[in-house]
Amino acid sequence: MRYHNITKDDMLNGDGLRVVLWVAGCMHCCEGCQNPVTWDPEGGLPFDAAAKEELFDQLRKDYISGITFSGGDPLYPTNRLEIGELAKEIRETFPDKTIWMYTGSLWEEVCALPLMKNVDVLVDGEFEIDKLDTQLHWKGSSNQRVIDVQRSLAEGRAVLHCE
Repeated sequence: MRYHNITKDDMLNGDGLRVVLWVAGCMHCCEGCQNPVTWDPEGGLPFDAAAKEELFDQLRKDYISGITFSGGDPLYPTNRLEIGELAKEIRETFPDKTIWMYTGSLWEEVCALPLMKNVDVLVDGEFEIDKLDTQLHWKGSSNQRVIDVQRSLAEGRAVLHCE
């Protein structure tokens, strides 16, 4: 897996103060994307032990609510295994921290992925420039959904976060 950046003390990509891992690789290539530099799966830097330690150092801070995986797309096929392993380790090491994930894929396309059992909130759907709304919370266009993953898995349907 490759990544472009680790953002610290982020308030825009999930609830509370978060650390954000911006991974490389995206097949959606949405018009108007805020991060087109992250589309190339060979771009950025290798996600290595130092990058992982940087994430974990942030997650050890009491005031950090959790981690958000974004990009690019954390569910780009070559990212799935490592993101799944990382999410599992974060869940086990920091059980009180939340795990958010952004993907251009729809919930219905990814809900059966094993890694979803370790995700709290999924923002799904491609960014659609004609549905851009700067007043939306945690998403860029009105077609996207902010999904409570654990309730959705339990109920067998997409349940919106804060529903």
